[in-house]
Amino acid sequence: MEKRTRGTIEMSVAMAILGTIGWFVVVSGRPPQDVVFWRCVFGAATLLVVCAARGLLRGGLPWRTLGLAALGGAAIVANWLLLFAAFPRASISVATAVYNTQPFMLVALGALLFGERLTMAGVAWLGAAFVGVVLIVQARPDAGYVGPGFVSGVLLALGAAFLYALAAIVAKKLDGTPPHLVALVQVGVGVVLLAPFADFSDLPAGARSWGALVALGVIHTGLMYILLYGAIQKLPTRLTGSLTFIYPVAAIAVDALAFGHRLQPAQLLGAAIILVAAAGMNRGWGGARAASPPETVAPPGFRCRRGRGVG
Repeated sequence: MEKRTRGTIEMSVAMAILGTIGWFVVVSGRPPQDVVFWRCVFGAATLLVVCAARGLLRGGLPWRTLGLAALGGAAIVANWLLLFAAFPRASISVATAVYNTQPFMLVALGALLFGERLTMAGVAWLGAAFVGVVLIVQARPDAGYVGPGFVSGVLLALGAAFLYALAAIVAKKLDGTPPHLVALVQVGVGVVLLAPFADFSDLPAGARSWGALVALGVIHTGLMYILLYGAIQKLPTRLTGSLTFIYPVAAIAVDALAFGHRLQPAQLLGAAIILVAAAGMNRGWGGARAASPPETVAPPGFRCRRGRGVG
């Protein structure tokens, strides 16, 4: 099979897998801290096998690199906690659409913390994304399927995007470190941080709940990132960035098919504006350009460079 074709298939499958993550979170029936803990446990087991098979465990990591990876892991774990908590409040569709404001959080932090220049095009795309979020929130009265915590769900998704941006900034210092090894450190940090808060006295009941948790670790963390990193090595940057938008589209489709949650017209418009604005920022339309992505195990939303993760 042609290298580019294989990479396209791998990337598409990886993004489609990511699009189903909300369904598995809801089906597990567990609170966010338990879901993230077990995802980290099963993800760490899977990535440990992968790293051992690739010979990445020989020699270990320098202390500085290990510390940065752990710091980024703490941000990623908190990011998952907020995002998973947003799903039942705002719906998978809305939470995923709002979560794709990640690139703008990163650009804003880059300007605030490092004095990076904001172009007029970048400001315009940032403003468009804000309009998209407002449209989603303002449509809330017509979205009868959501609960009373809708606005808090939107805020949780925004908080998750902000934490992802923080992890991205930390991960900039890890350029050149094997991404699978960084991912292993991050989920390992998740196990350590969340073990005191996991409810071991009330373990998941039934094969359905355990199956969802195992899938989140093995499929959505292990398999998905094997496919993702493999695809990034085979594809040009422009195509990789374009294929990442399969993720939010798949999530919205899964939410509609599995739970009957369909976005209202204004929410659809808002979600479309956010995705178009993110695409414009990622691909540099009008002279805008998002910051480089991190090597982390979080849902994508940034452009990619060969050999690096999309986040």
